[in-house]
Amino acid sequence: MKFRDGMWMVAEGMRVEYAEEVHDIAETENGLSLLCPTKKIRSRGDTLNTSTLTIDLEAPYDGIISVETTHWAGAARKGPHFDLFPQGAPKPEPKVTKSDKGTTLSSGSISATISPEEHTFGIQFHSTDTSKVLTSLASRSVGLAYSPAPSNPLQTGDMRNFRHYIFTQTNLGVGESVHGLGERFGAFNKVGQSISLWNADGGTSSDQAYKNVSFWLSSRGYGVFIDTAARVELEIGSERCCRAQTSVEGQRLKWYIIYGPSPKEVLYRYSILTGRPSRVPGWSYGLWLTTSFTTNYDEETVSSFLEGMRERDTQVDVFHYDCFWMKGFKWTDFVFDSEKFPDPKAQIARLKSSGLVNKVCVWINPYIAQHGAAFKEAAEKGYLVKRKNGDVWQWDLWQAGMGLVDFTNPEAVKWYTECLNGLFDQGVDCIKTDFGERIPTLDVEWHDKTIDPHKMHNFYAFLYNKVVYEALQTRYGTSEAVLFARSACAGTQRFPLVWGGDCESTPEAMAESVRGGLGLGLCGYSFWSNDIGGFEGYPAPWIYKRWVAFGLLCSHSRLHGSSSYRVPWVIDNDDRSEEGCSRTLAKWTALKTRLMPYLIAQGNEAVEQGIPLSLRATCLEFPEDPTAWYLDRQFMVGDSLLAAPIFDEGGEVEFYLPKGKWTCFFTNKVREGPGWFREKHGFGSLPLYVRENTVLVLGKPGVRGAVYDYQEDVEVCLYHAREGASADIVNNDGKALGSLKVATDGALEGTELLKGKWDKSDNGRKLKDDSYSKTIEWL
Repeated sequence: MKFRDGMWMVAEGMRVEYAEEVHDIAETENGLSLLCPTKKIRSRGDTLNTSTLTIDLEAPYDGIISVETTHWAGAARKGPHFDLFPQGAPKPEPKVTKSDKGTTLSSGSISATISPEEHTFGIQFHSTDTSKVLTSLASRSVGLAYSPAPSNPLQTGDMRNFRHYIFTQTNLGVGESVHGLGERFGAFNKVGQSISLWNADGGTSSDQAYKNVSFWLSSRGYGVFIDTAARVELEIGSERCCRAQTSVEGQRLKWYIIYGPSPKEVLYRYSILTGRPSRVPGWSYGLWLTTSFTTNYDEETVSSFLEGMRERDTQVDVFHYDCFWMKGFKWTDFVFDSEKFPDPKAQIARLKSSGLVNKVCVWINPYIAQHGAAFKEAAEKGYLVKRKNGDVWQWDLWQAGMGLVDFTNPEAVKWYTECLNGLFDQGVDCIKTDFGERIPTLDVEWHDKTIDPHKMHNFYAFLYNKVVYEALQTRYGTSEAVLFARSACAGTQRFPLVWGGDCESTPEAMAESVRGGLGLGLCGYSFWSNDIGGFEGYPAPWIYKRWVAFGLLCSHSRLHGSSSYRVPWVIDNDDRSEEGCSRTLAKWTALKTRLMPYLIAQGNEAVEQGIPLSLRATCLEFPEDPTAWYLDRQFMVGDSLLAAPIFDEGGEVEFYLPKGKWTCFFTNKVREGPGWFREKHGFGSLPLYVRENTVLVLGKPGVRGAVYDYQEDVEVCLYHAREGASADIVNNDGKALGSLKVATDGALEGTELLKGKWDKSDNGRKLKDDSYSKTIEWL
């Protein structure tokens, strides 16, 4: 939302008032409170008939300062509120000092200094050691606005016909880039964009997002978390080119500035503030296959898919039943379609016992169709959101007469959980929590009367996913719970995992998905997936194969479509050649299986640090490289592997390698960065480079399925590894057992953790033959 028409005029229909000076500074228990009139106070008379803004600065945790701007303090603080410091709030340790440079509030490594100049407004945020300026609130950077503009102050006695906004504008430094704000599919760097944080079911090719997260990361070593579930409007260098503007409708705006100085440290502190993910089980890293959406399928179809995958040498770890496991017009009633699946419990048991699949997932959403078995009870017992007149809120969008589960009602939560338990009793292991974006805000009443319906629109995703995730944890264990969620807001990273939503089957859509995954990872989401081959449309064989290569290097990998299947043989008429879809899928699945010891260890680290496993933006590993902040067609898999998906049918690709030696995973050839490089690949490879000073542990070749003994018969590969280089060793439950470490003489320490006939390779991995050298061309 723009409040000005260029630099000199206010936007039409707006009245804008700015904090013109810091008139008074008062110390509080946790920081400072600033009284900021909207005109300069040069006489007693100036204190009359003028508005003020109160800016409260607090020090909640080392490296974090909160900034809350308030106009009218009597406005109710309606929920819902983000669950901050979920592991327990630390004791604030504010430190206030005064000097000729101003009054300073310090919170460990970060400080805010208020300008001492009379009749001025200015707050600078900097490292406490003064070595680095992060950003500032400069002249006319904090304000309030009315729309429409009142012509007389008496009109504001009745605010029913006015909208009231609070805004702040932090300075953008020269060359500064901004990233994150959820899973957004446009340009990776948000400078120059107008962004509205409002969850929407808009696909992956628009400015809308399923996952709007009110956090952004700056290339200057800090991040900003906006502490409201309400709609947030941002103008990032798009109203004032040198400022990032945040605005909300209401009387308050609160945000936290988080110092690193490295981006990993920013995300670590952000994860302490909003929560970090739990670990995910090893089986979830394996290949997921689905029925697709509107396709026609039954028990026989499911079995034929899984048998066909086995025949073509690809192990499926998780099979997913999409929407039509239930009858049409009845979603979600938690009842299998008896005509298609007469005995789902027995079928699921047979699939698992046969080894065709390890786990089973089903689709749900929080909408309860009028014609389903669950609606009558939910409506009668008050488990659904209501209209203000007491009727159940309903509409015909998506499901006829559907209602919406009211997760602010504890009894509704218990009921929904019992419905889920019924699925678990039938052998369901994990849940795809779809939808949750189209949450009504008008003419609705929640069970919790302290709720602001507008704030519930985004926050609903947190409650919905939390309920399902905790039900899975209760049944299967803390680290055995897995979601496949589409909607999210700040904090939802605690309930892994999420996927990228409805993309088209085009190279452009694959690139959109990459950008979405990169941005969401910079909001503290460790685990992410997307629909391999694209969701909408019918992928050409080359798109499918290129997407398979990309998708199997994501933390989680799922084949899923809309109106067409995603088993490989239907894509290319069952081409069984080495370059066909089936062999391509088998190769990439086998590669990910071999990478499991590395992926599990890196996943544990990602959870501890609050950072992404994959897709991990290159800037997280190389923040001092300015090019890294603009790379949106490649990503890191953990801290040691760099991957560049291919968006070209012929296999040509351009990618960037930061400073250092990089070894091609497929050929052991070495490149020296920094620099841009071009290559041409067949379908069995892409630019996958191993960072120097890496100890890479690969699982035993030929193993089927993601879960096996990650200590036995492994290959330990050294890539220009120096003394001290190390790799964590994990067991098949994902528990860290210790580390392998390169000693002074180049020998390995910690080998007692390994079992069987393990092997060590000193210059990259052992290659069976030179076949990849024939399909990879350096251009």
